[in-house]
Amino acid sequence: MTKFVVHEVQMLPHRATQHVNAASIEEVLSLLAKYGAKARIIAGGTDLLLEMERRVRPEVEVLVDITRIEGMDAIYEAKGRVHLGPLVTHNQAATSDVVQTSGLPLAQACLEVGSPALRNRATIVGNLVTASPANDAISALGVLDTQISLASERGLRTVSLSDFHTGVRRTVMVEDEMVTGISFGSLSADQRGLYVKLGLRRAQAISVVHLAAVVAVNEANVVTEARLALGSVAPTIVRLPEVESDLVGSTLDSVAIDRAAQTAVAAVTPIGDLRATADYRTDQIRVMVQRALRAIAQGQERAAFPRSIPVLGGPHVEADGVSGTLESGDIITSNINGELTTAPWIGSSLLDWLRDEAGLTGTKEGCAEGECGACTVYLDGTSVLSCLIPAGRAEGAEIVTIEGLGPDESERDNAEEAGSASGDGSLHSLQERFIQAAAVQCGYCIPGFVMAGAALQSDCEQAGSEPTGEELKLGLSGNLCRCTGYYSIEKAVGGQPLNTAGQSKGGQA
Repeated sequence: MTKFVVHEVQMLPHRATQHVNAASIEEVLSLLAKYGAKARIIAGGTDLLLEMERRVRPEVEVLVDITRIEGMDAIYEAKGRVHLGPLVTHNQAATSDVVQTSGLPLAQACLEVGSPALRNRATIVGNLVTASPANDAISALGVLDTQISLASERGLRTVSLSDFHTGVRRTVMVEDEMVTGISFGSLSADQRGLYVKLGLRRAQAISVVHLAAVVAVNEANVVTEARLALGSVAPTIVRLPEVESDLVGSTLDSVAIDRAAQTAVAAVTPIGDLRATADYRTDQIRVMVQRALRAIAQGQERAAFPRSIPVLGGPHVEADGVSGTLESGDIITSNINGELTTAPWIGSSLLDWLRDEAGLTGTKEGCAEGECGACTVYLDGTSVLSCLIPAGRAEGAEIVTIEGLGPDESERDNAEEAGSASGDGSLHSLQERFIQAAAVQCGYCIPGFVMAGAALQSDCEQAGSEPTGEELKLGLSGNLCRCTGYYSIEKAVGGQPLNTAGQSKGGQA
């Protein structure tokens, strides 16, 4: 008899049997106490859903969704500390004036996470709880004197970040606990901070090495305090006490900086893995410490930080207060593309639910792990990656897919006056521009590009401007085209005038 072996990628994903849209922290803690390891909190979900898809979390039966609870995304500064709620996303932190002013390394680190659509959902707390040393925010928070607040039905406790992680994907949290917030010390007037990252590409890259530094310098340019942390080189982030103590009392000049870089190299024995060898990481630690300290010495720690950060309708999906439990056989009701839609909850991702249950196949699955952008949709007005969102989040939500991205009223009126094809209400102006610029190739990535591009244009329109070159690259950084380059796509989104031959002023599209 022939024996068939199923390949890893052909195996069915593990799925939860319940999805609870929690109404309060008290409800969350009650569910954690009741179900223990069988329950898992989901906020961004960008790690948890992948783990379940790959059957790494077979014990999880109940997803406790905290994204509908209002007031958990607050950012505020009080008594010399910046406080972040458990739903603060990376885009929120990156664009927050408070974080940029009082915790610049964190803002810089958050901008390095994934793509704009992913950052609209992925949370800083989730980054900490996942406990991968490659996670960008951890080293930045490691040099900012971060405290983590934990709650359970048994009570409250506060843990220093330095004590929180015990290994790769291991923390001191127990099964019935929830992180209710974090806080870090505000940078003072004499402190300068910086985060730098080395990845294998400019966006959507896991760190090969990342470094966060905070240095206090007096009027004589003498270092009075130094904190440095490295990530992606060991099971947890690594502080550099030898470098820190060596810098204190030194003038922050080239001699001290080169000495600090060599001390850092001697202090760390990096790991080697698929992304880089240990030797390469060692060499890059030296380079990164030098560059970071030089930038701080020259007062250039903000030089590479963009002036405008595209958030594509974000920087997060607003909480809406919807609550309730979904189980097998229950029906999800959503407003999809302006129409009330009902379909069974099947414990899948939002992408699978839209395609398999709601029958909307325009949204594509390109990677199923948040790296290509083909599955981009708007969830309550915000661009998100539907492959990394649980289907239960669709209950009571407003969703727009590529099928619903038609022209708005003003576009229809303008198109009719100009005699354009959009007069029939079938095309968004950006879809027309993709045709004119010959930006459509195989077509598979195009729904995601159009959704991201339309959100970018909308953001810029609200600001009264056209997308700049920097905004185009940042805004579209989460979308991959596997056919060829991006020039025609960027021209279509960028607002340059196009003629009917697909040319823009100044060159061929």
